[in-house]
Amino acid sequence: MSLTLRGPALVDDAVLPDVLVHLDGERIAAVTPVTPGAEPPPAAHSAQRVSGTMLPAYVDVHCHGGGGTAFTDLREDAAVAAAEHHHRAGSTSLLASLVTMSPRDLERGVAMLAELADDGLVDGIHLEGPWLAEARCGAHDPTLLRDPSLAEVERLIALGRGHIRQVTLAPERDHGLDLVRWLTSAGIHAAVGHTTATYAQVEQAVAAGADLATHLFNGMDPWHHRNPGAVAALMRSAARGQVTVELIADGAHLSDDTVRTVLDLVGVDHVAFVSDAMAAAGVGDGSYVLGGLSVVVDRGIARLARDPDGTTPGSIAGGTSHVADIVARAVASGVPMAYAVRPATRTPARALGLADRGALAAGSRADLVVVDGDARPTRVMRRGRWLEPLLP
Repeated sequence: MSLTLRGPALVDDAVLPDVLVHLDGERIAAVTPVTPGAEPPPAAHSAQRVSGTMLPAYVDVHCHGGGGTAFTDLREDAAVAAAEHHHRAGSTSLLASLVTMSPRDLERGVAMLAELADDGLVDGIHLEGPWLAEARCGAHDPTLLRDPSLAEVERLIALGRGHIRQVTLAPERDHGLDLVRWLTSAGIHAAVGHTTATYAQVEQAVAAGADLATHLFNGMDPWHHRNPGAVAALMRSAARGQVTVELIADGAHLSDDTVRTVLDLVGVDHVAFVSDAMAAAGVGDGSYVLGGLSVVVDRGIARLARDPDGTTPGSIAGGTSHVADIVARAVASGVPMAYAVRPATRTPARALGLADRGALAAGSRADLVVVDGDARPTRVMRRGRWLEPLLP
């Protein structure tokens, strides 16, 4: 089916007032700006007018669930529902993230999600754990954390059938640097996160091939000027073009000032906005389960009901926002639209090798969002088809 859309659009980092986006099936065939005062192209007269601004649809590389279900539920129907929830919210491309689990459950989860990736519902698998630091485990079950072994890694890679794209790890664990090398040799991105690594240990991990940082600041030792640790090392590596850092820029995990500072110091080409969403995204407050641990969401913030040491409430346990919410928040905080959109589109797409996502350009997949003046999505298209909108 061919279709031409007309309206304001983000093209090459600038919002242009009048653009024709020509669609041919699941692909964008052409993007044609209309010159003010000039005779519009013939296709302009039959184009479907869009009320709002067209943007490339969002790419979420760290997402555990949403709409009341999660990938960690280890049920295919729950995983499908979670993926489709985020599609309708504007993230038409996403990685399905698993948390720390027993070896058997992790294998079940990887095998199940590989099937969804075969079907095109998700764009790959992200393993957040089990090779993390106990002291910075956050909402991961500390009793299931373990050192990496080549046998387990190879088993998971085989079950993933090429769909494992990203693995979060603490490089300071025994065989942590070996894990970085095992993953990168298999074409999998190694992400430093949930770590107590020193500055030097992070530099070693980057030298070994790590090129991502899982939710910068969160799950890491605070940056101290005499003991800079992972945060400073990852920011420096990102500024040098070696690493892309995730930010959960939802106002709960990070302040808006921190987000703007990282964007300015690192640059939007090496920052990826992620939701880190759990089942409560799009649902609301209540009780949930994440990786076998009880989670309570209160006023939009998810926390473990109880930390292992008995502290209540416990650690923050994922996000309850969508990437679309994060972009809108960034714009509301003063970040220019084009600057706020790139960490949610082109940067994560490029970081994971999704060459046909993240831009309104000829040859790209026909994935786009239409946003209002507050950068809130009003319509979402995936593979050339409009999706049913989420209920407010």
